[in-house]
Amino acid sequence: MDQPTVGILHPGSMGAAVAACAATNAADVLWCKAGRSLASAERAARFGLTPVATLPELLDRSDVVISLCPPAAAEELAADVASHGFGGSYVDANAINPDRMLRIAALLTPSAEAVVDGGVVGSPPTGGKSPTLYLSGPSDATARIEALFAGTAVHTATLGTEVGKASALKLSYATFQKTSRVLVALAVGMAREHGVDQDLIDVASRRTDSYLAEPQYVAKAAARAWRWGPELEEAADMLADAGLPPEMLRAAASTLARWNDVKDDHELTLNDALDRLARP
Repeated sequence: MDQPTVGILHPGSMGAAVAACAATNAADVLWCKAGRSLASAERAARFGLTPVATLPELLDRSDVVISLCPPAAAEELAADVASHGFGGSYVDANAINPDRMLRIAALLTPSAEAVVDGGVVGSPPTGGKSPTLYLSGPSDATARIEALFAGTAVHTATLGTEVGKASALKLSYATFQKTSRVLVALAVGMAREHGVDQDLIDVASRRTDSYLAEPQYVAKAAARAWRWGPELEEAADMLADAGLPPEMLRAAASTLARWNDVKDDHELTLNDALDRLARP
């Protein structure tokens, strides 16, 4: 099928932007209105996605379904899709650990044509940004997803046929990417208590590629903490499965939880974020 119909679950900041890229090579891109917020509806409309009333309708009309949701909801959402006997290709592009990905594949395999493991590395594909969607799974299915995003701001890279590889790469990267920003928040917050925060930044500025030299990023991390925390919990499970100590990532997730009440607050300042971290 040259131009598949695609369903996106759900049109968050990443999901809507990725879906809009898929629309370049799709007959249509659908999203389900049921249970979604006004913000989701406005975002979906802005990206030109087609609304449908129910999940069964979306599944019945879609050849490919892409799941991009908070990690904690990924398995429940897949189970819901499986309960409707979805027969197309299911791409789980969530930040989940490989074991969870394998459970999701097992849920969907009885009816789905194919299950593809995915992991997005990078920011949403807007404003000139170009994330990479890593894929692993059956070669014909990954090739179909590569074709879906050909010529768009979403780059694709296939890691092989083994489901779990894409999830493993995503969480391995997230382990550094997310935790490093949490450490910046702790370091700058500690220094601020003693009036040496600018001195700390000056020290870091003399080094290359140091997040300590860009502490303003802490506020952005705080606004994203509601989804980064669960992602690090998934990565901690992955570390534990490998016999590696998960405690640091669990502590980072716990630290991020102190910012859960500023979800997507793009007006948050560095001082606001540090104040919330010190006095939750």
